Amino acid sequence: MELCSSAPSTSFYFKSFVISPPVSSISLPYSFKPIKQFNSLKTSHTCHQLFHSSRKLSVCARASAPPDDDVFVKDPLPADLYVEEIKEPNCRIRLSIEVPRVVCDDCYKMIIKEFTKRLPGLPQGMEVPEEVIVSYIGKDGVRKATVEAILKKTLPHAMSSVEGRAFEDSMRITTTFSEMEKTYASLNIIRYDVVVDVAPEVKWVPEDGYKNLKAVVELDSEIDAKTTAERELKRRYKTLSTMRLVKNRGLQVGDVAVLDISATTVEQDGSEVKDVPAAGSKGFQLDTEDGDTVLPGFIDSIIGIQGGETRSFPLAFPDSWKQEDLRGLPCQFTVECRELLYRDLPEMNDDIADKLLPGCTTIEQVKKSLLEKCIELEQTAKDQATDNAILDQLTKMIQVEIPQSLFEEQGRQLYTDKLLQIQANMKLNEEQIEALSSPKAVSEYLEDQRENIENIIRQSLAVADIFKRENLQLSIDELLKEVENSVAEFKKYEQEYDEESIQAQVQEILEGAKVLKWLREHADIQYVTN
Repeated sequence: MELCSSAPSTSFYFKSFVISPPVSSISLPYSFKPIKQFNSLKTSHTCHQLFHSSRKLSVCARASAPPDDDVFVKDPLPADLYVEEIKEPNCRIRLSIEVPRVVCDDCYKMIIKEFTKRLPGLPQGMEVPEEVIVSYIGKDGVRKATVEAILKKTLPHAMSSVEGRAFEDSMRITTTFSEMEKTYASLNIIRYDVVVDVAPEVKWVPEDGYKNLKAVVELDSEIDAKTTAERELKRRYKTLSTMRLVKNRGLQVGDVAVLDISATTVEQDGSEVKDVPAAGSKGFQLDTEDGDTVLPGFIDSIIGIQGGETRSFPLAFPDSWKQEDLRGLPCQFTVECRELLYRDLPEMNDDIADKLLPGCTTIEQVKKSLLEKCIELEQTAKDQATDNAILDQLTKMIQVEIPQSLFEEQGRQLYTDKLLQIQANMKLNEEQIEALSSPKAVSEYLEDQRENIENIIRQSLAVADIFKRENLQLSIDELLKEVENSVAEFKKYEQEYDEESIQAQVQEILEGAKVLKWLREHADIQYVTN
């Protein structure tokens, strides 16, 4: 097994360990296969968002998990290693290791013995002088093999001091192979440094502050069930209309106008007129009953306009406008009415009930069914807003250093999810995927989204810590049932899966749901409607 590369570099990686490379070497697959989420889990969207990472964020439990037997086999050593542990920022520990001569000599003898067995045409049991073997293999080859053997044999012992604390996949050897070769050639010893990320410690400020959590939940009036149900009924009713051309009159509320819109802005000194493409549109279909979706004052400015007519008027975008680059911008609008239409609607009676909502026979049944659905959606939106407000407060209460490997893995997972979503919405060609998957693109995303990524990790760490502190329990039956449902879902869509990974992910989702439920029951929550 090849353990390391002898090529010159600033650092090399012990292949069995490293899963989180530096940002500069991050790469993503050239094809993305969307993976079905665990739709069978009846938990909030917040839980899925927090715990969808492949790395188990209950890091204390994960870091203390026993290491892979294949990787950390500890062969006895003829002498102890000299290991110095140095704490570094972001939950990173540097181990400076010196392998004494007696251990190096032992590995050298082992390598000579192994090479002897490989000599062609050698009678079994025949002894060969060491000089002959070195001459046949070459001094460089023997030295490289010896250094690799020393690493393989000593690394498990060197890592003993961080066992139970370290992320099993974050270890990286920072000393170059050539440096180790030079030290071994001149001193018959080896020195090398290893960095490893350890489980972060969550500190609450104030201590146990989550037990007295206060949160203000801002609810959008848009999610009011009654109002939403009325809007949905109106929207469905409009779809049953026949659009007819307006004749001999101007635009009225209730009409639909097809408009060409352009906008310009003038510098304060009046010296230059500039087009504002983001504020214009060709063939824009305006429903005058949807006034809350357009610029305030726009519909009032075009009431009475007739087909073929053009109007010009000034309006300013409000400071709260959703498009940031237009906020507060004063514009001169020019609007040409290309077409004016009105809706010829059927009578609102039981005859159209089935068309409004299949299966319904009366208008009252339609209204009742829509209201029930909207009440359900309202509660879901309320729960989501509550969870978000609680999690936002948790991030303000904890102090924690975030390991770089954890940040990079969470960031890569989010970026991969983003690319999967892009691919689901539009077909990307190979060149586009290659550009989006480049190390530069990933690195830029990580830096641009650093605050968001770190907040997600903080929330996850806080939730995991509360689950442990409050001794919350997850029944085995509940876990196994949801794992079984999730496995069945993967099989249904004929997708590959790893049952151990599914169990870890499902467990995190269920634990997160229990913590959020516990926090909702114990927190002081105030609801405010915008």
